[in-house]
Amino acid sequence: MPMEIRLVRIDDRLIHGQVATVWAKVTKVNRILVVSDDVAKDILRKTLLKQASPPGVIVNVITIDKMISIFNDPKFNDFKSMLLFTSPRDARRVVEGGVKLDTINIGGMSFSDGKKMITNAVAVNSEDIEDLKYLNEQGIKLEIRKVVADNKVYMMDLLKKEKMI
Repeated sequence: MPMEIRLVRIDDRLIHGQVATVWAKVTKVNRILVVSDDVAKDILRKTLLKQASPPGVIVNVITIDKMISIFNDPKFNDFKSMLLFTSPRDARRVVEGGVKLDTINIGGMSFSDGKKMITNAVAVNSEDIEDLKYLNEQGIKLEIRKVVADNKVYMMDLLKKEKMI
């Protein structure tokens, strides 16, 4: 039995108040895995993320390849994990590497040049849309929810409504 993944979230802010307190409590995780090649190389950011961990939860910042390699490793079977990604591209790469995901929660994707705001917290560009379409085609539910109490908005429905797919 592979590692138990209780929440997968794309949020470019990674660990912030909501994740650290509410999501970790609701999902009863004992591990937060920040999966990002960029963040794994950034010593300062890694240190800050580890310091932001909620009580009783260990934070690890790992590369995409590391996530793929540990997913089926029995050493990690006691992990009740939350996976945090900064982008749909990183989530897609993990899935392409054989990690099984059922649902991805999308919390925040910041606006930058070339992106279009589709909610007050989510902006996408054509690369994001391609990656989200790929994840959807793998049978993964893509729901936008900033906080636990928010109603689920399904990403693909929103992209259709916005005439982006």
